[in-house]
Amino acid sequence: MTLEIIVFIGSILFGILLYWRESTGNRLYRFINKLMYSKKLQMSPDNPTGFVYQQKFLLRLVFITMIFLVGILIARFLIPIDIATISVFASSIVGTLIGTYIGGFVLKSEKVIDAHSDTIEEKFDNAIDQGRDFIQDITSREPKVVEEAKKEIEENPVEPKKSARERLKDKGLM
Repeated sequence: MTLEIIVFIGSILFGILLYWRESTGNRLYRFINKLMYSKKLQMSPDNPTGFVYQQKFLLRLVFITMIFLVGILIARFLIPIDIATISVFASSIVGTLIGTYIGGFVLKSEKVIDAHSDTIEEKFDNAIDQGRDFIQDITSREPKVVEEAKKEIEENPVEPKKSARERLKDKGLM
């Protein structure tokens, strides 16, 4: 059980490393693509797709399984000890798949943060300025709203209106 947990955690890290490595370049995938397909069917030069990078779940699963099958076959021939059991094999595949998705999440969040870092700084500075204004409004004796209302009253004096009784007297009804 302990070996499987160690393999699982190691395979998560391997998946993150694999995803990051393919996001920076996909030369091996391009080479295999050129060997397998005719000129018309080959991928375009600006296509960043790799074995796990920007790949669907099923193809990711197939490629990762093939990597571990080849690794287990090599380990069987080189090491006479039987350490490659089915549970270690399954935990390594699942851990690597989880690691590729974690790597994708980290890379995407890094790109989003880089793209919005200027706007985040501006929003943060704006929020700090608004907070300062709010604190000044609270601590001042008369808030800005009261001062603005006094200025409006001074600029536009309101003439006192006649009461209803006075209007009825003016019409002679009372």
